[in-house]
Amino acid sequence: MSDILITADELAELVVRSPDTLRILDVRWRLDRPDGRPEYLAGHIPGAVYVDLDHELAEHGVPADGRHPLPSTGRLQAAARRWGIDPGDTVVVYDDLKSLSAARAWWLLTDAGLPDVRILDGSLRAWTSSGRPLEEGAVVAEPGSVVLRSGFLPRLTIDQAAALPTDGVLIDVRAEERYRGDTEPIDPRAGHVPGAVNLPTTANVASDGRFLDAAALRAQFSGVGVDQGAPVGVYCGSGVTASHAFVALTLAGFTPQLYPGSWSQWSNHPDRPVAIGSQPGALAPAGKE
Repeated sequence: MSDILITADELAELVVRSPDTLRILDVRWRLDRPDGRPEYLAGHIPGAVYVDLDHELAEHGVPADGRHPLPSTGRLQAAARRWGIDPGDTVVVYDDLKSLSAARAWWLLTDAGLPDVRILDGSLRAWTSSGRPLEEGAVVAEPGSVVLRSGFLPRLTIDQAAALPTDGVLIDVRAEERYRGDTEPIDPRAGHVPGAVNLPTTANVASDGRFLDAAALRAQFSGVGVDQGAPVGVYCGSGVTASHAFVALTLAGFTPQLYPGSWSQWSNHPDRPVAIGSQPGALAPAGKE
């Protein structure tokens, strides 16, 4: 069993062996349909509690904070207790989109000090394709008593993200067209952080949604300049899918840093320069961001 990932078979074993200390969280969310509750109610892994990413895994501040700032410890702890988490529990998180949003829950709960948080490798499809049943309706957990802290995982401020490319690698994990600045459907400016390289996090999983093996992941990250001797940071649009890349880098044996504000924060700071095109250092002309 991986320290981060869990297979559908391993999860099924835990359901039988340790039901009293197992908490399963359904973290369905996507940009075009942020409320995954209807899909959750229609069918979820038995015993899974629904997690509202927008309201439980993020704060809501001013645009300069980004679209999904990290939640306060108090907000996250209140949510974790609603999900029924007690000290010592094993927590398994999943979604229905290649673990892109489940990784956000993994990152936050691991950063908050929970020692045993796993991602269902292959997402919900891994469970259903194994022939196991789903459950309809809402699960209301008995309130938990977990006490959370924060700061167990490395992160970057906006200033640290700006400085990282001088002595390390900053990876923009958005789609190539958004990195290049060809289009920007969500945030106020198009482009990328100067010096950042592009490696979409969707390349870190196979067609079945499972993460690539460690050797394949290392080869991909090495291809954009990541090595053991220099720091590496990751960002995306709002910090959600960057958590997925953080997981992939960790599986590959690196020690990544997450820039939670990501492009949604950077692009809301007019004083921050913007780069465009496929080259990391190509600055946008004035008025062309």
